[in-house]
Amino acid sequence: MRPDIKICGLKTPEAVDLAVQRGASHIGFIFFEKSPRHIDPLTAGALADRVRGRAKIVAVTVDVDNEELEEIISFLKPDILQLHGHETAERVLNIKAVFGLPVMKAFSVRTVDDLRKIESYDGLADRFLFDAKPPAGSELPGGNGVSFDWSLMAALDEGVDYMLSGGLNKDNVGQALSMTRAPGIDISSGVESAPGVKDLNKMNAFFDAIENWQASASEGVTK
Repeated sequence: MRPDIKICGLKTPEAVDLAVQRGASHIGFIFFEKSPRHIDPLTAGALADRVRGRAKIVAVTVDVDNEELEEIISFLKPDILQLHGHETAERVLNIKAVFGLPVMKAFSVRTVDDLRKIESYDGLADRFLFDAKPPAGSELPGGNGVSFDWSLMAALDEGVDYMLSGGLNKDNVGQALSMTRAPGIDISSGVESAPGVKDLNKMNAFFDAIENWQASASEGVTK
């Protein structure tokens, strides 16, 4: 089965259009000024309107207050809020109560203990995203182009709904999917020619790699 595919950190009409044409189920816009993928809410809203209804629109934020969230939501009209900071379970509950939108909570992973942190969010977050812990010196909670040990995902309960992120690219996405059977995958830097610059050729190659994995997986099932 094809996983959900989220292309994150989009900033141009061409990249948005291609992502959805190739079958992205989610497109993400990042509202974090330290990120090279940062975008203002007005521009993000205009880009989202190009494909609204054809893919889920995701607003990616890092430890923002309700006032900033309200501004982002008013322009972007997202389907999902992705919280990529240190938001507590109580903060997730507050955001859902105030804004009435589904929440995807991101966690940085290095060891199996990091996966256990989701327990206090069970029943609060609608979905999880697992990314690699940032390398030393990085100010970005995600989009660093590094991965973690995917074999750790075997420790998750089977029913946990999540997206796998961190260091994915055309060369390793098939291996990642075979190892984890992740219900969703998220990519940003792996389809860029420079930080924050989406490369259409790399995007196409990434989708090709997923389709090739799908075809191989289907053959394995039918044989």
